[in-house]
Amino acid sequence: MRRIVLILIAAWVAMIGIAQTHYDGMISFGGKAGASFSRLNFNPNVQQVMLPGMTAGVMFRYIEEKNFGLIAELNMTQRGWKENLEESDYHYSHRFTYLELPIMTHIFFGNQHVKGFFNLGPEVNVMLGDGIKSNFAYREAAAMEYFINDTRHIEQMTMPINNRLDYGICGGAGMEVNLNNKHSLLLEGRFYYGLTDVFPNHKTDVFSSSNSMTVTVTLGYFYRLK
Repeated sequence: MRRIVLILIAAWVAMIGIAQTHYDGMISFGGKAGASFSRLNFNPNVQQVMLPGMTAGVMFRYIEEKNFGLIAELNMTQRGWKENLEESDYHYSHRFTYLELPIMTHIFFGNQHVKGFFNLGPEVNVMLGDGIKSNFAYREAAAMEYFINDTRHIEQMTMPINNRLDYGICGGAGMEVNLNNKHSLLLEGRFYYGLTDVFPNHKTDVFSSSNSMTVTVTLGYFYRLK
């Protein structure tokens, strides 16, 4: 946790340092879409697998120097978790829909045709909604034979959401191909680590942590305005 906070601070310092320079910058606007794969970092542990979902949004990029710039995005992203109910036909997943705002430093390298890049920075998220998919009466799981002789936690299946505002840090890497002076395509893989717990985390609560971890893979398009 401390390392994550230090990285977050370092990202902000880097952005402030870049913002203080004065160059004739390049401005680009675009959009992206792709897939998300998420889980919650429960403590005590909950047996789960990555939950697939979707992500899409718009991007704004400002480049001030040869290899540095800033990117701000506004995305809709699905997160959550899926229970790992092995050796059964049962399935349960809880999906959250977030409006997310990442602001990242953009470091790139390469030539005028193909570039590699790294993005890193803080992110703020607001949960717009959530939904549960299950093929069994999960509210009565404690009385079901499959769960009676199992040591797994089932409280999270019916637990109310405590925090709909989330913040954390994200980082990604990818490749951008310039089609011409105005148009470019990019492919990026990104990881998000949330610093806010979705469910209550007091000493009397079941879980001491329940923060989000999400991997996204997206294809994007940029149009250069300036």
